[in-house]
Amino acid sequence: MEAVADIVSWIAIVGGGLFAIIGGIGVLRLPDVFARMHGAGITDTLGAGLILIGLAAQSGFTLVTVKLLLILVFLFFTSPTSTYALANAALTAGLRPVIREKEDPSS
Repeated sequence: MEAVADIVSWIAIVGGGLFAIIGGIGVLRLPDVFARMHGAGITDTLGAGLILIGLAAQSGFTLVTVKLLLILVFLFFTSPTSTYALANAALTAGLRPVIREKEDPSS
């Protein structure tokens, strides 16, 4: 049973790390602040969530697991809320998303 917990925890931790790296690359490569916030907010929640799930699986059924799951619940509420607040502040400040026009295929 311990080997299964190790495998599940390592898959979740490595997956969370990959999502965090992909989010970092997205923040560097995406064109405007709104796309960057979207990429960072999604990958931050999923990456950190997978890492916390992996750590909880590794720690077994202890008080540490309860604390990690409480952090996970707190993260699931605060990360999307902060991303929304940041996007709303950017819109209020006058920033607009980059919208590319579709190219006409006949030309």
